Amino acid sequence: MSQLNYESLSEELVKRIERENKCCSFVSYAFDEEGVIRRKQVSTDVASVLRTPFIRDIDKIMHCPYYNRYTDKTQVFSFYKNDDITRRALHVQLVSRIARTLGKCLHLNLDLIEAIALGHDIGHTPFGHTGEKYLDELFYKHAGKHFSHNIHSVRVLDKIYPLNISLQTLSGIASHDGELELSEYRPRALESFEEFDKQIEACYIDKANVRRLVPSTLEGCVMRICDIIAYLGKDRQDALRARDITSDAFSDTAIGTENAEIINNLMVNIIENSYGKDYIMLDKEHFEGLKQAKSENYDVIYLNPENSKLMDTTIKPMMGQIYEKLLSDLKNNDTSSPIFTHHIDYVSKAHYERTQPYAWEEPNQIVVDYIASMTDDYFIDLYKHLFPSSNISIEYKGYFR
Repeated sequence: MSQLNYESLSEELVKRIERENKCCSFVSYAFDEEGVIRRKQVSTDVASVLRTPFIRDIDKIMHCPYYNRYTDKTQVFSFYKNDDITRRALHVQLVSRIARTLGKCLHLNLDLIEAIALGHDIGHTPFGHTGEKYLDELFYKHAGKHFSHNIHSVRVLDKIYPLNISLQTLSGIASHDGELELSEYRPRALESFEEFDKQIEACYIDKANVRRLVPSTLEGCVMRICDIIAYLGKDRQDALRARDITSDAFSDTAIGTENAEIINNLMVNIIENSYGKDYIMLDKEHFEGLKQAKSENYDVIYLNPENSKLMDTTIKPMMGQIYEKLLSDLKNNDTSSPIFTHHIDYVSKAHYERTQPYAWEEPNQIVVDYIASMTDDYFIDLYKHLFPSSNISIEYKGYFR
């Protein structure tokens, strides 16, 4: 392994930041909390010195009934009994930490950053992006609508549980696409929920519209690039722990090869190129390094044919069978089915003001909501419950294999 290379902020920029911090003479492009927008103006959401608008959003997200489920959802590696491999709960914490560090140096709103980070994956399916792909195929086949985890995260926090989350937080969540890297991120103003709702609806019709979403705040832009920073090296670290790769599997680029290097060097470069500006930027060398590193992750980790084959022969048919069974139970009003006892009843017992009862939603949407909410282990247990005679089985890779 080559010697690690940790870049540092230039002496000139360090002195400038220290001077401006001391004199409070820095330029800030933080979102002004006076401009926060919510769907409903209610007394319980009025900001105070104790609980600012985005602290309220953070509290709402962390107390959302689905927040706990991050703990048992795949980040990248499924079917491992290994507590050292990242689950989605750790990923959102890492995104939040990295983004808050950048945000503090750039004088942005840290509470808004944290709210976006903690909520950005709450609508994610079990079994990571592969599970998302399967659910998208099923939803489109049955209802002609597309499924995207970031759009569904908005649905969880805005529709399934109408938490009255701010437009600024929801916009950051919807547009967080960590699969699309850019050398420069500039926010695009968003004036109303009416405009936002049109954007979200367009994503159900054409999945390409998801990638056209742009964060409405600089905080959302920071969180978007930090989603990539948080997973790029960590997924490599996890692949080594899972013994799926060797330590020499990746090229040495400007951003480094190890997780700590990648995080440090990308953060340093962002601050060097973004401090005091109304946009977030990487220089050409570091952006090319990020693109190459991400491409190699796909080749070596994400598109591993052995893992893809395992998912296609197990989780894909299981999800298809579960979808059809739950949809049938719902249409036949089989109230003993888990879609009623474990999902509709569970959601309905949450005491939020709704425009209509949750059970009145379109049946395919309810099935999609339920499957997306599942953790990996729950999904497998539900399958065994619904199809006890099935010959499909999952073999976990244990600690002593």
